[in-house]
Amino acid sequence: MKKKIFALTLALVLALSLAACGGKKTTTLKVAASPTPHAEILNQCVGLLKEQGIDLVVTEYSDYVVPNTAVEDGDEDANYFQHVPYLDNFNAERGTHLVSVAGVHIEPMGLYAGNSASLDAIPDGGKVAVPNDPTNEGRALLLLEAQGLIKLKDSSNLEATPNDIAENPKNLEFVELEAAQVPAALDEVDIAAINSNYALGAGLNPVEDALVIEAADSPYVNILTVKEGNENNEAVQALVKALQSDTVKDYINNTFGGAVVPAF
Repeated sequence: MKKKIFALTLALVLALSLAACGGKKTTTLKVAASPTPHAEILNQCVGLLKEQGIDLVVTEYSDYVVPNTAVEDGDEDANYFQHVPYLDNFNAERGTHLVSVAGVHIEPMGLYAGNSASLDAIPDGGKVAVPNDPTNEGRALLLLEAQGLIKLKDSSNLEATPNDIAENPKNLEFVELEAAQVPAALDEVDIAAINSNYALGAGLNPVEDALVIEAADSPYVNILTVKEGNENNEAVQALVKALQSDTVKDYINNTFGGAVVPAF
């Protein structure tokens, strides 16, 4: 009897071992993202990737630096929060080796009312809050120029700063802040240039609340980014297909009402 029990136990162990070996191996893909809308969009891909044996783990970050350093250091496999001009500047300044693998969406930057209810109501010497990172600050200044509030020395300079302003008829004073902190400064300035992800996070609707917003053909497409050499990773490519699927496109269009626009 003992021999039979031993034989049955051994057979069961072998069967379970074979089943485990024959089962589909799960791959974990770690992606850093801004909370809104990036992490929300990525969460629409969890089920799509799970069907392929990929466990998508999304970690939210509230700044524009750590998501890149985490990918460079190998703590994250990819990130999704930035546009190409910002990535290029980050690589140049910090010596990182990050590359874009896919464009996903555009978040039009907008100008929002603070103490001035409209652009015409901005007083002489009025304060304007803008993001302080090179590419988003230049983007904000270009948006202000498009409204006739300032004139830049070179309108093709995507990294312009207030020092590059040639004409400032209202003597605007620029309050340079980390992009994530700009919405919180609305009570202290006349207007503010806010990235749509941070506007959404602050409860603002870019389509309804912005005084003016970038056109849908903005070149600042938000991208999925990896460290150079990982572009063809199977899990990364699977995520690219998921992010550029009809499921994600429909989600973006139905959820954000024009504040976030698919770029594929």
